[in-house]
Amino acid sequence: MIRIQQIDLVEIRMPLVEPFQISSGTQSNRRIFLLRVADGDGHQVWAECVATELPTYTYETIDAAWIAIREWVAPRVLGVEFKDPADLHPVLEKNFRGNNMAKAGVEMGAWGLTATIKGIALSKLIGGTRESIPTGISIGIQSSPDALVEKARAAAKAGYRKIKLKIKPGMDVSFVKAVRTALPDAPLMADANNAYTLDDAATLAKLDDFKLIMLEQPLDWQDFVRHAELQKRLKTPLCLDESISNVDRAQDMITLKAGRIINIKPGRVGGFRQAIAIHDLCQKNGIPVWCGGMLESGIGRAYNVALASLPNFSLPGDLSPSARYWEKDIVSPEWTMSSEGMVTVPTGPGIGVTVDVDRIDNLAVRRETVR
Repeated sequence: MIRIQQIDLVEIRMPLVEPFQISSGTQSNRRIFLLRVADGDGHQVWAECVATELPTYTYETIDAAWIAIREWVAPRVLGVEFKDPADLHPVLEKNFRGNNMAKAGVEMGAWGLTATIKGIALSKLIGGTRESIPTGISIGIQSSPDALVEKARAAAKAGYRKIKLKIKPGMDVSFVKAVRTALPDAPLMADANNAYTLDDAATLAKLDDFKLIMLEQPLDWQDFVRHAELQKRLKTPLCLDESISNVDRAQDMITLKAGRIINIKPGRVGGFRQAIAIHDLCQKNGIPVWCGGMLESGIGRAYNVALASLPNFSLPGDLSPSARYWEKDIVSPEWTMSSEGMVTVPTGPGIGVTVDVDRIDNLAVRRETVR
């Protein structure tokens, strides 16, 4: 049983070690929305809402999510006794559309709080089986093919199990070709973040020559029909990311054959209950999944690592070490990766890392408490 009595909303801001560019824009600083979830018996845990500053990845933003949690999410769960953290999802869905990232921040916090109360690792609470997770890196769009090759070579040398190359029209085939030529055996994939249309099918088909693991989300996030048509034209498996907002959308992809792989981000789908349901559906249908990232702090990373310990996460996730993004993270120990490209799944109680509350206090630019 859990009964959440208080949720602290905290915004911090941290500069990225280097700017990160995708097809929709460049980010140099990250506004990070943290939540501290507490019961009335002295138990508490930190969680993270992964909404971004601008409505570029989805229509959600950090400011809208802040309002949604204060006005609609928190009032539905505060003071309510739940037998299991999975029980929050239907309560948050009833007559309450969208706002998946706002819902996920609190819902995942409930899972973390339950693991803390029970004194077990979050990964074990959700049924995780892996002791370590193969790790991939996401490389933002670079100024030239040579610059991208340099980044990819460094990633391969560091031991990453998958190297994601962000692309956009005009900075795609020649860039990927340069990396494949330089690294003939590297595990490469490309990610377009909705930047193309079906009119670009001939260009995207040229990527088949480079033996990519997958091409991620090339077309509009709402469009399964055209993804299905594109998949017919490509040998490279399509992976859907933004398109998969819940388990029904995952079923639609499978039914329409609009893709062959799914990137599960728990924040995007409303939390762990939906993320686990998508995982289970894909496992049943032979669809591999992996866990993507949203430039999370070490707190959000803890939840992603726990999720990626489930058995059907068979492809390396975007679970890069803390130092990939931050000069100093807000957790200890910071997230690290072995020379073989593996991240260890914590075995300690709760989310498995210690939150640096003093650092959060120093970085905080906005706070609010709801009880």
